[in-house]
Amino acid sequence: MFNDIGALELLTLVVLAVLVFGPEKLPKVIQDVTRTIRKIREFSDSAKEDIRSELGPQFKDFEFEDLNPKTFVRKQLMDGNDDLGLKEIRESFDLRKEMAEVTDAVNGRETAPSTGTVAAASGAAATPDLLKKPAQPVKDERPPFDADAT
Repeated sequence: MFNDIGALELLTLVVLAVLVFGPEKLPKVIQDVTRTIRKIREFSDSAKEDIRSELGPQFKDFEFEDLNPKTFVRKQLMDGNDDLGLKEIRESFDLRKEMAEVTDAVNGRETAPSTGTVAAASGAAATPDLLKKPAQPVKDERPPFDADAT
């Protein structure tokens, strides 16, 4: 419940409680707060049990945490339910390999021919040489004009 409260925040709350309630009334206030929290927990537990009993035996494994959208999606997609083949897709996608291929293409290095590529099988260059400077146009020839760029 208080996982994200640090020591400084806790100390600040204690000092505020002492200033607001005073050292004489503080133990009584703490007892009242803990008693209220305990009653709320008992009430929520009994409400959960009532809902489970009303739903019947087919919902015996129902958890209220599953109603959280993040938990629901994680349970449906990441757990043992692999009806869509997501596990195979996740394992086949290798970001490091893809980034290495892009880096090799940009640097003009030859990469190992991947299986199933048509360009590698036909002997054509799979990637253009980006480091090679383009040929200079003839002096009398005008550069291409793009009307949409102006």
